[in-house]
Amino acid sequence: MPPTTRPAAALAAATAVLAPLLLPFLAAGSAAADDAEPGAFTITDPRIVESSGLQASHAHPGIYWTHNDSDDAANVYAVDGATGETVATVALSGVEARDVEAISLGPDGDLWAADIGDNFDGGWSEVWLYRFPEPAELADTTVTPTVYTLTYADGPRDAEALMVHPVTGRVYIASKKQDGGAALYAGPEELATSGVNTFEPVTDLDLWVTDGAFSPDGTRLLLRGYFGAVMYRWPETGVPEAIDQRVVPPLQAQGESVTFTPDGRTLMFGSEGEASAVEPVGLSGDLLPETVREEAAEGGDGGTGAREDGGGGGDGDGGELSLSTRAVVVAGVAVLAVVGLRRLVTRRR
Repeated sequence: MPPTTRPAAALAAATAVLAPLLLPFLAAGSAAADDAEPGAFTITDPRIVESSGLQASHAHPGIYWTHNDSDDAANVYAVDGATGETVATVALSGVEARDVEAISLGPDGDLWAADIGDNFDGGWSEVWLYRFPEPAELADTTVTPTVYTLTYADGPRDAEALMVHPVTGRVYIASKKQDGGAALYAGPEELATSGVNTFEPVTDLDLWVTDGAFSPDGTRLLLRGYFGAVMYRWPETGVPEAIDQRVVPPLQAQGESVTFTPDGRTLMFGSEGEASAVEPVGLSGDLLPETVREEAAEGGDGGTGAREDGGGGGDGDGGELSLSTRAVVVAGVAVLAVVGLRRLVTRRR
């Protein structure tokens, strides 16, 4: 028998054994690519230099609404997440935008812009919310929003986070800081267009809050700061409960905004500045909204969601290797085995 026959046979045997083991992982990788999280994009509009709020459109897939916080007309911009280009500008008529810091989408499809910033640390006795329907078509337009005046029960606050609950429609604001901390405030169940709406404190927050967002199903609340973020469960009591799983936002020059994608699986984090980037962070485990976890459980993956590796969004579950990590390990072992056998074949020749 020629000396190369046994190694060659071993190489063929190893390939035959390893190939079917790798196929499921390769197929899973292909499926993951088809169902990949949205990519990062850069806002290209030279008018948008202080993107302070971010809201994923539910009527126009891949579109994100944003705005400047100050030194701009009362404009809201629709930005294409594929190109970073502005595809529509909505001018708000009849209002003077003083310091618009956040934008949120209500359950009826109305957008809410929050003129709640206060660089004087509580120097404004009243602030305002502007409500208008999300345009059915993406084209430049002018709208006259409904205006709500509000105050806080415990005095003026500087705030940058507005969250409209996607099920109840109740409006919440998180103050940026107060004596080194922050707090969550709830508006009346129904806001009035006449008079002043008083927002009551719900709970203290251990975070310097620059924006926040509810998940599309209303079961999760994400609050972010310049360099950190915290995910909360949202129970029927309306008092958020912090989840003991980290959310790691991207490193940004001035982290200002955040929104959930419409499927609830990904957070999009934005920053201020010219040509600012919007970057995705995939969610996993307890960070996923309840409806997503239920769908995942029905699909047979144990309720951890399609992205078990979390895309940088958490610590994982129980320390087990994720699907993608296991694939890398198996692939690495396969490569090492094949390379080793090939070297053995070469030496025997």
